[in-house]
Amino acid sequence: MSADLDAKGYLIDFSAWTRELAAELAAADGIAELGPDHWRVIDFLRDHQQSHGAAPMIRVLCKGTGCSLQQIYDLFPKGPAKGACRVAGLPRPDSCV
Repeated sequence: MSADLDAKGYLIDFSAWTRELAAELAAADGIAELGPDHWRVIDFLRDHQQSHGAAPMIRVLCKGTGCSLQQIYDLFPKGPAKGACRVAGLPRPDSCV
């Protein structure tokens, strides 16, 4: 891995994220390839983090991406926090245990 991660596998420095790193993190989660729907979720998460300083609530993520919660789980089998946020390079969300 080309960036520093914390003990739970989350990127330590938000600004160190790259699309290539996202692909590496996704592959580590068993996602062979990131498609357009993955990138829509990832880009939304990164934009929200930059503008609000935190990951969005689930309903905001669903509304902002047009994806149902089930679709997000289909894209990121580990879920929105442990999967999508991690691949997007966001800090570990407070709601994530």
